Amino acid sequence: MKVYTADAFTDGPRSGNPAAVCILEKDMPERAKQKIASRINLSETAFLLEKEDLFELRWFTPEMEVDLCGHTTLASAHILFTLGIIPEVEDAVFSTKSGVLTARRRNDLIEMDFPSEDPWEVKTPEDLLKAIPSVPLYVGRNRFDYIALYGSEEMVRSAVPELGHVGKLDSRGLIITSVSSSDRYDFVSRFFAPNAGIEEDPVTGSAHCCLCPFWSRRLGKKELTGYQASKRGGLVHTRLLEKRVCLSGRVIVTGSLEIGPAS
Repeated sequence: MKVYTADAFTDGPRSGNPAAVCILEKDMPERAKQKIASRINLSETAFLLEKEDLFELRWFTPEMEVDLCGHTTLASAHILFTLGIIPEVEDAVFSTKSGVLTARRRNDLIEMDFPSEDPWEVKTPEDLLKAIPSVPLYVGRNRFDYIALYGSEEMVRSAVPELGHVGKLDSRGLIITSVSSSDRYDFVSRFFAPNAGIEEDPVTGSAHCCLCPFWSRRLGKKELTGYQASKRGGLVHTRLLEKRVCLSGRVIVTGSLEIGPAS
């Protein structure tokens, strides 16, 4: 089976989130997909299976299947457009555990239509305070993650979370964020998900389904640019619709490899 690798939401060389994309000729058991994802050992591996006028899309971390992943969806659309499997003037349509998602070319970007995952305010969990001693200005959560707001970009960039306590949260992961100190971005963020086998994710599309409505309310803007301040870093352009979020980014294909069947 051929596997393509790509950097999604890239902002230049050695940036963005590495993704693997497997295009299947026929379906395979979930156990086999999980073994392949573990063998590839990137933050997420996408499995695509063509079904009539759309592609079934499943996402796996090295440890588990997840319900929503932005950067591998972005990489999947880019691969399908680049290989000519889907004409670039058409939409890529995906059937997923989070409903039907679409992606389309927008000049040098690919724009994806995702569900908005607006957070609600909650009491700060004790393990969050133990994970990051600085007291957040706000704590919320959605169906996936906790989100913690801090007072400066420097606090977000310099945070060294205790991942053992992040792993004790009753969530997929933890988003930390602040307004940006740069004119180039509206906000910055980082994302930690040890429960999903990811200590710190380089760039997280699904987290921006939360960050977009969160910052739209605070900054009074429908279109915002986020920078995920991991070691690799990456840019996510966001646009808030009524109950949806459009996420846009760039992709660079980094290679391909042949992988044998998972036993």
